[in-house]
Amino acid sequence: MASLRGHDVTVRRGDAAGLSRLAQCDFSFEVDAEFAEPFDGRRIVPVDPSYWKAYGFDSGELAEYLDQPDAELFVAEMKGIPVGYAAVSQGWNRFAVVEDIAVDASHRGSGIARRLMDAAVEWARGAALAGVRLETQSNNIAACRFYDQYGFILGGHDRFLYRGIYPDTPEVALYWYLLFPTTIKTR
Repeated sequence: MASLRGHDVTVRRGDAAGLSRLAQCDFSFEVDAEFAEPFDGRRIVPVDPSYWKAYGFDSGELAEYLDQPDAELFVAEMKGIPVGYAAVSQGWNRFAVVEDIAVDASHRGSGIARRLMDAAVEWARGAALAGVRLETQSNNIAACRFYDQYGFILGGHDRFLYRGIYPDTPEVALYWYLLFPTTIKTR
């Protein structure tokens, strides 16, 4: 067990019992600013009025990551209580896809997201994948900064991805990549 700021945190493979306990977490966040083009983190514009965003929690969706050979669910626990998770799967293009990563609002900033991402990256390396990819939104500044600091690079964006669900949304999908060094095979 590793210690983060005086708290014992364990990251383990998820199980069905832990899913209902994860549902008790608060994964919402306040949107008070967003990245603007070129989405490189240098241009931030305020959002006024600010608002709270919650993606919702679906234990049924996460259950699909349990016991699958090409997917994994990692759960972070503090003193035996789930405080975050990362769902990762193998994508069609030999990249691991972090489909979801979330930390309870009261535990953010304590290194838990890094521990979860470390588990996902280790899983991807163990599967001999080309790297890790994920998608987030231009209004999730804390997540974008975390991915950038972790070593991900912005691979692209999509202005229209969410328009079918929310026609007036200003959100832009941002695609991040963590590329693993490749070994060139010679004959």
